[in-house]
Amino acid sequence: MIKLNSLQYSKLQNIEISNDFSLSALTPNDAFETLTLEYKKMFGFNKLKTFSFSKEGFLGLFLELKGKIAISVGESEALIEAGKLYESLGFHITWINLNKDGKVNLFELEKQNIDFLFLSSYVMDTFVKTSIEEAKKLTSAKIISNASANFDKNSDVVFFDNYKLIGFNTSGVLLFNDEIFSLLEVGKIDSLAVKLCLDGLKNQNFNYKLKAIFLEKLKEKFQENIYFFVNPDDTLEYSLHFGLKGIKARELIRTLALNNIFISNGEGCSLGLSKPSRIIQNMGYDESTSRNAISFSFVDAMQNEDIEKVIDILYLKYKQIKALND
Repeated sequence: MIKLNSLQYSKLQNIEISNDFSLSALTPNDAFETLTLEYKKMFGFNKLKTFSFSKEGFLGLFLELKGKIAISVGESEALIEAGKLYESLGFHITWINLNKDGKVNLFELEKQNIDFLFLSSYVMDTFVKTSIEEAKKLTSAKIISNASANFDKNSDVVFFDNYKLIGFNTSGVLLFNDEIFSLLEVGKIDSLAVKLCLDGLKNQNFNYKLKAIFLEKLKEKFQENIYFFVNPDDTLEYSLHFGLKGIKARELIRTLALNNIFISNGEGCSLGLSKPSRIIQNMGYDESTSRNAISFSFVDAMQNEDIEKVIDILYLKYKQIKALND
């Protein structure tokens, strides 16, 4: 099996849960305290809480924030839906748009009167990089980021999507320093989510070298049949995003799965099959074109010798699908 969709569908293997992670208000929770110290060592935040990684969960976070909120349209589907729900309750959200090249339009932050900005160091789906450092030059707002695929030390608050990290839809984990959010009582902390999230983060083994090799051979094989919605140089070093002329991504996803090669066309929460890419549409493309987007991610489990095999099968299946479509 070759997984080229690890950023959307990571699977944590051999999960072990100890009774030590059952929290008590009456006795020391040493195992859990050790976990929180590990998070602090890895990311530098002193406080931790869990929340439902859903539109309702993010809505709860919005209601805790005391100030004006802005959200990049390049954030996760759950966060975007929460913003819409927040607006339906009569509150205001400032939306930060994407440029045609897929980058967040950071200049929209200028002259905006906001206190909190949901902006990650990458755009969901395309994994186009965003500089939190540059964003901070344009706004004094506290920046709250999804760090599931990439952690930027310039973020003021980070959160993790456990479905992306471990393949289970448990609570999300939120890390922060100031009194931005209230801490949870012991009995309300999802200690299993905290444990599994850390395991998933430790299990990440992105390969920073394969992308360039894979891209070169991909362009050589497909030539004029491949195109790019975003510049490959602008995406995370272990991700690649492109389209193939004349076919929909879902057609390729399904047929490659039969060959134990797994790819995606976007956010994990859309399952990569039925929904067009929301991100590509926000860049200005129509719905039909947005269904062509394909997303790869590279991990150490994939070796150089796998590249030729994958590209050969990819090309064969592409030609078969295109012939049927024609």
